Amino acid sequence: MKRLILTIFIIAVVIGASVILYLLFTGPRMFEQPNIRQFQAQMPVTPANTVPVNYVFEPLPSKEQAQKMKNPIDANQANIARGKIYYGYYCVFCHGDKGDGFGPVGYSYVPVPADLRTEKIESMSDGQLLYSMLTGVGHDPMLARIVPAEFRWNLVVYVRSLNTQSIESGK
Repeated sequence: MKRLILTIFIIAVVIGASVILYLLFTGPRMFEQPNIRQFQAQMPVTPANTVPVNYVFEPLPSKEQAQKMKNPIDANQANIARGKIYYGYYCVFCHGDKGDGFGPVGYSYVPVPADLRTEKIESMSDGQLLYSMLTGVGHDPMLARIVPAEFRWNLVVYVRSLNTQSIESGK
């Protein structure tokens, strides 16, 4: 009985080794491998009924220009609500829901994101606040490329409202 089991085991090992060797030398291989370099790539055909868009980035104002800028929108409830939506899109991950700098991503940054409810932020003019939001410490001027110009002043209005909200709630 032991001899029969040993014989079956040896046959199974020989068959298994044969299959592995067969696949190793004649098995599925890529005899012709595609190699497309960047300069050889063809752009895909644009789907029907699409409209290409070229976005033009507005240049950032200088610090001196920013100090003189005035917010063109009113600080009413509708604009604060819009600003809160945009804050949720662009700012909440670093600055947190309350604007205190404790967002889920902000913990990993050095320096940590600013507390948007401080007297320093409150003392800035609207133009200075906008300028520092777009070019602030801790991030490169990426927000200038990400946040569309029509949303920026709503963000300024909302950040201003964070300070009043923290005072009303007792920080």
